[in-house]
Amino acid sequence: MSRKRSRLTGIEALEQEFAKVDHAPLLAALGVDLPHDILTLALTHRSFANENGMLPNNERLEFLGDAVLGLSVAGKLFEQYPTRPESDISKMRASIVSRYGLADIAREIGLGQYILLGKGELLTDGRNKDSILADTTEALLGAIYRIHGFDIARDVVLRLFAHKISHAQATALHQDWKTSLQERLAEYKLPMPVYEATSVGPEHEQVFTASVNVLGRIIGEGTGTNKKLAEQAGAHQALELLNDPKARAELIQCQNSQK
Repeated sequence: MSRKRSRLTGIEALEQEFAKVDHAPLLAALGVDLPHDILTLALTHRSFANENGMLPNNERLEFLGDAVLGLSVAGKLFEQYPTRPESDISKMRASIVSRYGLADIAREIGLGQYILLGKGELLTDGRNKDSILADTTEALLGAIYRIHGFDIARDVVLRLFAHKISHAQATALHQDWKTSLQERLAEYKLPMPVYEATSVGPEHEQVFTASVNVLGRIIGEGTGTNKKLAEQAGAHQALELLNDPKARAELIQCQNSQK
């Protein structure tokens, strides 16, 4: 009677999962080479590490990368915007290095497919979660710093974030208006919003427009340089509409008439 082969765990499982993907495109996007061991560590999420014998995970590298990122962006903003007060460049930096800003960069370099995740995260679309994408981006920056030093790590940051730095604003571009809108709609017992997005322009300069629909009505529209930002802008406008008692009453009346 043949015995069923047990599932690989530990280092063997790590190496097997890592080997399933060609990492050359990721390294090309970063513009640097990284040794196998530190690249593997930077891509190892705690969910995978915990499910495979409590392996080392990327959180220490993430801590390091956060510091490298913050200083690199702060220094560039200080140089590029010499007339802006501290209050402005502080807000600009916060927007650029936010979870949403980092997740945008991660998607641009296709990072999700390389992250080593546990089964639970894989089942809940962990490769596309803003938090996981942002944390792994920071871990990669930490790895680059460890191998190549601060100057090279800063160069990578400034190249990846060049567009965001050049278009930085001292406003909360990445406030989570979508979550706030969901909470407000739930408060009034209204259905959750449906987002529809379109884009125009060449691939490298696309402008996205997103509409926010509730009960078949458009209650907000927004534009942005990517779909996520457009949806956030649309949700912000929708929240402003809900602050109008008359508009809110019309929506509630519409829902009651459909029951």
